[in-house]
Amino acid sequence: MGENASFWESLIYAHPTCTSWKQEAEGSIYHLASIFFVVGFMGGSGFFGLLYVFSLLGLGFLCSSVWAWLDVCAADIFSWNFVLFAICFVQFVYVTYQVRSVAFDREFQELYSALFQPLGISLTVYRKIVLCCDAEVVTLEKEHCYAMQGKTPIDKLSLLVSGRIRVTVDGEFLHYIFPLQFLDSPEWDSLRPTEEGIFQVTLTAETDCRYVAWRRKKLYLLFAKHRFISRLFSILIGSDIAEKLYALNDRVHVGQGFRYDIRLPNFYHVALPETPPVLPPPRSHRLQRGSPRRPPAAPANCGSFLAPS
Repeated sequence: MGENASFWESLIYAHPTCTSWKQEAEGSIYHLASIFFVVGFMGGSGFFGLLYVFSLLGLGFLCSSVWAWLDVCAADIFSWNFVLFAICFVQFVYVTYQVRSVAFDREFQELYSALFQPLGISLTVYRKIVLCCDAEVVTLEKEHCYAMQGKTPIDKLSLLVSGRIRVTVDGEFLHYIFPLQFLDSPEWDSLRPTEEGIFQVTLTAETDCRYVAWRRKKLYLLFAKHRFISRLFSILIGSDIAEKLYALNDRVHVGQGFRYDIRLPNFYHVALPETPPVLPPPRSHRLQRGSPRRPPAAPANCGSFLAPS
């Protein structure tokens, strides 16, 4: 204990205390370096945030090196500041190279700007997603089928980039799929990673289409390595399925002009007071595993038939 105490005492009290302070201020270069340090530490995250931080810190250390060489004339102060300047410069060059290397084709860049960038997804994460689909955009010609009912296996997840897809079941039109929507999100969500299945609907291109496709097994491997990407796709797929359900809901009407709403199953008690109480609609309209994307059936006593809007 005595040796430790003497060590700390020598460390603290070995140097003489300042009896008098300098009256004149340091040169402008020193203050400029301090300003660079203050502004530099206000940088954000991401690639451009790193470029901001390393550039301003590098300028600050460079000014400190000049100040140590010209004003202080201290080799050790100059050496340390110059080494730190060199480190910041190397980091700046490395981050700049990474930013330039994360470049995508026009369609992938537009997809990032429209779908992933608003969610705060960085370019590095998006690059992993793009590499998982081999950075390839597939073309589907007009009137060609992406999937056929009862025949096509569910072995991938696809996102429409351009064009329009028509979804039918047994020849009956269900809804359209527009750009930035998944082609097969209900099918993807209906199967566990170890299960297999086939499409219960037919997806036909109404125009020339372009889409991005991720192979099922390869995408699950990506999810296992990066949980953040797994949660991201879970949110995107859930939102896409909700949009498809509402698209089906918009097509469903009951007799006398009332619209059936999947959110308000008891709406008919208010809309049709003269009818007897109606039980909530059956849960079969939900997208069950392996079931087609049919619109929910309206209660029998609320209308004689369903008519598309």
